[in-house]
Amino acid sequence: MMLAALLCAAAVGAMGQTTPSAAPQQPSVAPRQTAPAVQNDPRRPEIQPNLSIDRDPIPSPDPEPVAEAPNPNTPNAPANAGEIQKGQNGVYTLHENVDEVLLSCTVVDDKGHPVEGLTQADFRVWEDNAPQRVSSFRHQDQPVSIGLLIDNSGSMRDKRTAINRAALNLMRESNHEDTAFVVNFNDRAFLDQGFTTDLVALNRGLSHFDSKGTTALYDAVAASADELAKHAKFPKQVLLIVSDGADNASHLTEQKTIQRVQDLGGPVVYSIGLLYDADQREYQRAHEALQTLSDDTGGIAYFPASLDEVDTIASEVARDIRNQYTVGYHSTKPASLGGFRVVHVEAYGRKGARLIVRTRRGYYAKPTPKTNQTAQSTPKQP
Repeated sequence: MMLAALLCAAAVGAMGQTTPSAAPQQPSVAPRQTAPAVQNDPRRPEIQPNLSIDRDPIPSPDPEPVAEAPNPNTPNAPANAGEIQKGQNGVYTLHENVDEVLLSCTVVDDKGHPVEGLTQADFRVWEDNAPQRVSSFRHQDQPVSIGLLIDNSGSMRDKRTAINRAALNLMRESNHEDTAFVVNFNDRAFLDQGFTTDLVALNRGLSHFDSKGTTALYDAVAASADELAKHAKFPKQVLLIVSDGADNASHLTEQKTIQRVQDLGGPVVYSIGLLYDADQREYQRAHEALQTLSDDTGGIAYFPASLDEVDTIASEVARDIRNQYTVGYHSTKPASLGGFRVVHVEAYGRKGARLIVRTRRGYYAKPTPKTNQTAQSTPKQP
């Protein structure tokens, strides 16, 4: 299952950046036309990785043969769990089998107000209806890796100024260590700013819009989740999607997109649907898509009545991200079984009052390698 419309590195205005010539280009992906780059210009952003080629790391959901681990007595065999091994570069690495499932949980009361002060004992977790023991717990303002995913189709032209301002306000109200990238998408998705904490650079990336074309939302979400999986600095990850219409150009379906995000153990998705001027059919399709993307990953979908509400929504998203609980457990079901696991979390407040918990609906377990045979895969040459 290959992603047809992947992120491609975009040039940046008059300070445009060039794409490395050695990387192959897909014929269907056109680079942005820019003025010649100015050498040694300190205002130039870093050259971002070329994302116009197929970089899809997601395995097929169908069962695949699991490679066997090499004999530990053979040269260059990987270390066993708990063993420290010295690499060829002289760096020592501690190898551990990590099978803990981590869930970012937002907890609110029946009025929608955030609930703070809960402890590990206040949470209950089930996986496929089987109770699990909570093994780790954290409630603090952790730094986050964020993808700002902004619709750049023709209908967004008059909305972008307000959206860009709200996106920057969100970053101002976030943890100062948060890193973010900017993706502008229409029928293709462009990485207009790679991961950075610099608000000036983010504003520059948000300003690269020439609103036109159709909306390949699902393709852009999957490719952005891939960008998070490959380059995110922090394990806690978020995608903020802003769009004003339904997908009408993606190669991926809604179901496949959600599956790919879940298979990555991927980001919480927040959505802002600017659907107040959409016709009924468009509204229903777009509303359902954004609501499902957010619900299945533990985020929130917002549908403002006008652009005037977007700044307030951005502030609410920032607060929500900064006030989450992180709950971890080790599944009682062997990872070797693989497959999708449905997760359910409950929390209880004062006097046993049941609270509302938002978290992802499940995840794909990664089968662990067997150790009784030699791997059949060909090792990479140094």
